[in-house]
Amino acid sequence: MAKQVQQLDRVIIRFAGDSGDGMQLTGDRFTQETASFGNDLSTLPNFPAEIRAPQGTLPGVSSFQVHLADHDILTPGDAPDVLVAMNPAALKANLGDLRRGATVIVDSHDFTRRNLSKAGYADSPLEDDSLDGYDVHPLELTDMTVEAVKEFGLSRKDASRAKNMFALGLLSWMYGRPTESTIAFLERRFASAPSIRDANVEAFRAGWNFGETTEAFSVQYEIKPAPMAPGTYRNITGNLALAYGLIAGSTQSGLPLFLGSYPITPASDILHELSKHKRFGVTTFQAEDEIAGIGAALGAAFGGALGVTTTSGPGLALKSETIGLAVMTELPLLVVDVQRGGPSTGLPTKTEQADLLQAMFGRNGEAPVPIIAPKSPADCFDAAIEATRIAVTYRTPVMLLSDGYLANGSEPWHIPEVADLPVIDPAFATTPNHESAKGDPEFWPYLRDEQTLARPWARPGTAGLEHRIGGLEKGEGHGNISYDPANHDHMVRTRAEKVARIARDIPPTEVDDPLDEQGRGASVLVLGWGSTYGPIGAAVRQVRSAGHPVAQAHLRHLNPFPDDLGDVLRRYDTVMVPEMNLGQLSMLLRARFLVDVVGYNQVRGLPLRAAELAEAITKEITR
Repeated sequence: MAKQVQQLDRVIIRFAGDSGDGMQLTGDRFTQETASFGNDLSTLPNFPAEIRAPQGTLPGVSSFQVHLADHDILTPGDAPDVLVAMNPAALKANLGDLRRGATVIVDSHDFTRRNLSKAGYADSPLEDDSLDGYDVHPLELTDMTVEAVKEFGLSRKDASRAKNMFALGLLSWMYGRPTESTIAFLERRFASAPSIRDANVEAFRAGWNFGETTEAFSVQYEIKPAPMAPGTYRNITGNLALAYGLIAGSTQSGLPLFLGSYPITPASDILHELSKHKRFGVTTFQAEDEIAGIGAALGAAFGGALGVTTTSGPGLALKSETIGLAVMTELPLLVVDVQRGGPSTGLPTKTEQADLLQAMFGRNGEAPVPIIAPKSPADCFDAAIEATRIAVTYRTPVMLLSDGYLANGSEPWHIPEVADLPVIDPAFATTPNHESAKGDPEFWPYLRDEQTLARPWARPGTAGLEHRIGGLEKGEGHGNISYDPANHDHMVRTRAEKVARIARDIPPTEVDDPLDEQGRGASVLVLGWGSTYGPIGAAVRQVRSAGHPVAQAHLRHLNPFPDDLGDVLRRYDTVMVPEMNLGQLSMLLRARFLVDVVGYNQVRGLPLRAAELAEAITKEITR
């Protein structure tokens, strides 16, 4: 039967099933196929915290959403156009997110009385009218998979595990995805188990062929590649981009990279990735706890390395004392916090932006640190380099706030030329910098650069530059322990001023404010930070397409703020700040600039929805 080909500009697809059904692998492979085809894309993995969550239940559902388009997109999308559900729980957990008329493909094999009951269904939704608003395709995915791979001699249980590849093959046919990369991937991944390898490849091909031959699907969809600037691209997650950015910062500064880290979701992938790059001078230390991890990293910084520690919110709390020590000793240190839902253990696999105030104030005494926040998965690379530059140039610990959405989500990354990366000069002290009362040369570890107020960084073992550091207050210049009240006041103010001077290196705030025909700007500014960049951008597009003027700006530097930020905020009648917390940036802006801020706050463990945010923005504009 001849198939029709229908042109689309975009589609949102979600794969869902038990945490053991391979939905993350399925979504990742579909994403890689999409990236190689040249579409713009954005992804949202979503999975339980448990290694093996309760099978067949709503809390045990794992999903992977991918948004692909022939144009620039900013989010994984709000409402899926296609849902692949491997069991009743996957259907029930995700049905409410679908748009009306969406395509629903379900594995009818698992719609047994027992599985329906575990998902909270009294009757099968495939047999009543509850799915009438959707284009539903009940398929015996399990049985078709078992039949397709029977020649390889696997047990029915093992054979059925390849059903995710059958589903991937079907969706790859439906949307014209290239298949070569997935087949090559499966052959590599299961090379040590030939029967498993061949069964997965055959299941994938069987799914493709089913789409090609079945009468159930008469339409194949085409989404053309997106126009992009010339260059080399790859699909990248935020954690991978951040790891690469740390390596680039190490290379551009000439400093060996030392990572002291304790595994914690969702930051562990950075440790895993950096452990692969010893050839770049990277040393990774998996510590016994969070405190040991940052202690080792700070020790490495004292020794002349680029010290890095990675964690999430609970681990950041444990690291606070050592961050204060880094402030006192004025050593470069990168503290990466991949934020997750809290408090306490909270929602380990879900996203949140609720650590901003902890990053800002979560230490004893006056202990200011610079704070950087990437805006997208690919931007994690540039943010890591910027954090390295600030830490090395100003001799200070720097907090880098990513989050679970950025860490696990992915998008195309334009790989930069090495020649375009900034050069970072550690400017190690090599000679004495002071003359004693007797006229002898000596080294004072707290004499400061006039512009940056950074103290000299002397590597241990440098002849004539012997000095000591520690947590007790230092005397200005000479660095000996000092209990003098006036000196303490001076040093506290100096450390604060050093961080404040970083604003001199921060570019002016970029405001996207299209003028109307009379040359007037918008009255409402939407200001964001971190991973809200995508939802805000998508919402602003929707509001403008409806004919409403609105301005947008986004902050990378959260401490210090850009010098011009106060003037920018005062230009607008209303400043709206969307956050995945209860208003932490809003609080800082009100306190610093005395500007009233309208908060848009959700802590659902998921990214903000662009359509809902667009509605809230429109209400502010039209009221």
